[in-house]
Amino acid sequence: MESLVAERPIGLVEDEPQAAALAELLRFLAQRDYRFITPTPATHQRVLARPDRQRADDLRDVFGWSLPFATEILDPTLCSMLDAAGLIERDGPLLRSKVRVSTLGPDLLVHSAYPTDDKDAVFFGPDSYRFARFIADELRRCPERKDATLVDIGTGTGAGAIAAAHCCPKVEIVMTDINPAALRLARVNAQAAGVEARFVEGDDLSGIRCALDLVLANPPYIIDPAGRAYRDGGELYGAGVALGMACEAVPRLAIGGRFLLYTGSAIVRGADALQGRLGQLAAAEGCRLRYEEIDPDVFGEELETDAYADVERIALVTAVIERHAS
Repeated sequence: MESLVAERPIGLVEDEPQAAALAELLRFLAQRDYRFITPTPATHQRVLARPDRQRADDLRDVFGWSLPFATEILDPTLCSMLDAAGLIERDGPLLRSKVRVSTLGPDLLVHSAYPTDDKDAVFFGPDSYRFARFIADELRRCPERKDATLVDIGTGTGAGAIAAAHCCPKVEIVMTDINPAALRLARVNAQAAGVEARFVEGDDLSGIRCALDLVLANPPYIIDPAGRAYRDGGELYGAGVALGMACEAVPRLAIGGRFLLYTGSAIVRGADALQGRLGQLAAAEGCRLRYEEIDPDVFGEELETDAYADVERIALVTAVIERHAS
């Protein structure tokens, strides 16, 4: 695998104390059969607004609901380790974890605590579950070529690549992200899941040398005035990042290679601009496009903003672009 990834773009600098503390946290929670399904931020906010949800009573409250906790709730050795690694903050007389841990199939994945307001926040939520299900459905047919390469663009927590690795354990995996904090967490999550991977920091595929057999993408798709990387989808009513990923990845697909995209698309006067642009790209590259609207209406509150003044609805969509032998 030496020639797979160029040396220079690998910009990840491992924070060893933090990585060790997070790895121990995942081991600790797995041994206690910890499980937590992360809801939407709106649901999270509603639950925490309840009078009886102001202080943690158990591990799910601490590492799932991001509630402040007393020291006696957590194992003293683990608490000290997390504190020394800067993963716990003070909240008056109580403590609060800076990370959450969520269940995805057989795995536990660490990500940013609620609320995810920081620009370098590493998000995990309902879209992550849908993305993993989409991958599992598509990867019943794994690449047949020896040393096939899978790249997860904008990997975040690494959820997509980890889900794909369980389906296709023989592929060589590369995870990329512009956010070094995401890559640090993705590395911890991958190791905990028993998934070997390379990690590339950057906003493009220039650090990957070979033809691509599988490319995964779950980009942000909402216009975010704060410009948070995990949330801001850019132009085309938030579909700009998705289209940019496709335009870079599809020309590099190997014969039989597939680009798997899960994202959202704004519908304006009944038209889906992202579908049209992806169709043009596929035709220009001699590829085939399969496109499906899997949820007709999400994030309806965004329609109240000026950026979406002429948008009818925001749909969740999946797209598969595949290069066939000519």
